[in-house]
This record gives sequence, structure tokens and C-alpha cells, in this order.
Amino acid sequence: MKALVLAGGSGSRLRPITHTSAKQLLPVANKPVLFYGLEAIAAAGITEVGIVVGDTAAAIEDAVGDGARFGLAVTYIHQDAPLGLAHAVLISRDFLSSDDFVMYLGDNFIVGGITELIDEFAVGRPEAQIMLTTVSDPRQFGVVEVDEDGEVLGLEEKPPDPKSDLALVGVYIFTPVIHEAIRTLAPSARGELEITEAIAWLVDNGRKVRATRISGYWKDTGNVSDLLEVNRALLENLATRCDGTVDGSSQLIGRVVVEAGARVCRSRVVGPVVIGAGTMIDRSYLGPFTSVGEDCEITESEIEYSIVLRGGSIRGVRRIEASLIGQDVEVTPAPRVRRAHRLVLGDHSKVQISS
Repeated sequence: MKALVLAGGSGSRLRPITHTSAKQLLPVANKPVLFYGLEAIAAAGITEVGIVVGDTAAAIEDAVGDGARFGLAVTYIHQDAPLGLAHAVLISRDFLSSDDFVMYLGDNFIVGGITELIDEFAVGRPEAQIMLTTVSDPRQFGVVEVDEDGEVLGLEEKPPDPKSDLALVGVYIFTPVIHEAIRTLAPSARGELEITEAIAWLVDNGRKVRATRISGYWKDTGNVSDLLEVNRALLENLATRCDGTVDGSSQLIGRVVVEAGARVCRSRVVGPVVIGAGTMIDRSYLGPFTSVGEDCEITESEIEYSIVLRGGSIRGVRRIEASLIGQDVEVTPAPRVRRAHRLVLGDHSKVQISS
């Protein structure tokens, strides 16, 4: 079996961060989201991986390289425009050949990996095996109907009137029959070749499609709130470690990681928190569920439930919460200006002003 990892999306919901960074490389717990997927693929015993890349190809290729660090052999497949998940499969046909393959969306995060899904596929070997999870608003997802035995009865992409609350998670397993289904597709109303339509073709033509409901944690990290939530989930399992320097005037409470070369001075850190290599924390408070990247500086500031990317500088800021701060960003207080009130008051008015 091979793997096809999709890492070509533009990340429009994460702008302006993704104007200069690939969304799949944004870190959670100080490691790019994409790396968690590659590690899950390797853990499942797959070694041949095709990564579909787009405008951010150079950044993806620089970060992943030839895949050897993950125990993988990586082939890069260039997609000129984000024309749908099925289009990504279409342009990857030479790499996929006639092999079974798992398709993994590079900005998705799944606790527990994909080994069980692949093992389940190997036992029954349907034409497609898909992962589902229950969602509160299925209108935002590909929605699936299944019977009591897990057989898929139908699929719709972002339906206005969903027939179930089961949504597609960004992991799919296919046999080569999916290529036949994709050849029948025309672009949808949004101009894409939809993988849901290809799977629906399999169902309509009597091919076996099975669904697995995941019991663990899944998130599409396509927006800031979900990225922060995944960061929180990962930090929940953080193991305390201190390879840096913490002075006697500082407090580390709970699960805290201080990487090599990082320094904590006259500060209070309440975990779970991870502090990247070469970072300086001075006279500051770091609250729970905060990841600070490499070579950052946080001085006389307070921050919690946030992600600070490499090279970020926060100085003299009273409180930051639920924030994503990009690479080499500087955050400082606004300059003090004289305050004044301009009033036009009628006769016999009464005014209370907070001075």
C-alpha cells in the first residue's frame, strides 16, 4: 500500500499567517501538523508516500526532504491549482499505479493514528474505506449515510439538509477502482473534482464502501480556533522535561518542557507549556496550553492558550490569550497618548466621566 498526502491547499482561513507559511507546516506543540500525519503513515507500515504540493511546494519540500527522517520515501507531485481532492488523485495516477493507497489530508490531525483503519481495510478489502465522526453542523462537511453494518448508503458534499450527522474525516483508503470512478467526474459547482462524488459513484455502481467511526480525537486545523484546540489536546499529554536553564526566581508548575538553550528567568510558567530551543522568558507569566517556538523572546508579558511561532517577540504586554502569533512578529504596547474628552452638552445636563 502507498500513501497520498495532500499538502497543496492555500490556507485561506488562516491568513495572514499563510501568506508566507504553508498551513500544513504550522506547529502544534512545536511540531508541524503535517509531521504528525507522516509519522502516523510510517507507524502503519507504509513507506512509499506521494505528497501533492501547490504554491507552497518549496517550503513543504524543504521541511520534509526525501522523507528519510520519517522512515519514508517521498515523491512530490505538483498540482497547478487546488481543483479538488479527486483531482489530486487524478494527477497522481503515475505514482499510485495499480496499488491500494491511503489518502491523508495534510492539515488534519487524528489521535491514535491510522493503523487500525488500514488493518480493518486489509481484512475486508472494500473498494473504499472511509473514516467518519459525529459533528454538530454537518452542513459544513461531506455527509455520509451508513447502515447498521457500516456499509455506506450515500454521500453528499455540504448538503443544505443533511441526512445524518456523520462527516467525512480527512483519511480515505482506496483500491485502484477509484481511478475508474474519478474518470467519470465533471467539475462541481465550485469548480472541483469532488472525492465525495467519486465515492458516491462506487456506491451507486454496487461497489463495496465501508465506514469506520473514529472514537478518538480529530480536527481539521484549517482555522485558528481549531489549531489552538489541537495544540491544547497535544499538550494535555506533555511529559515534563527541562533541557534548558531555569533560574531560582522562577516557578515551573505542572507539565512544562524547556528545550535546550531556552532560558526562564524571574518568571512563572503554569503548564502544560512547551518552550522552544533558544527562547528567552523573562519576568513573564506563561499560562496553560501555550506553545512558544524556537528563538522567541517574551519579556514582562503574560500569555496563555496561544501559539507563538519561531522568532516571535512579545515585550511589555499585559495579557494575550487564544492567539496565533507568526514568525518574527513583534508585539509591544501602544505608545501612551494624552486622553481628552470632547463634549457638546445641552443645558441642565448631568455627565459622569471616568478620568
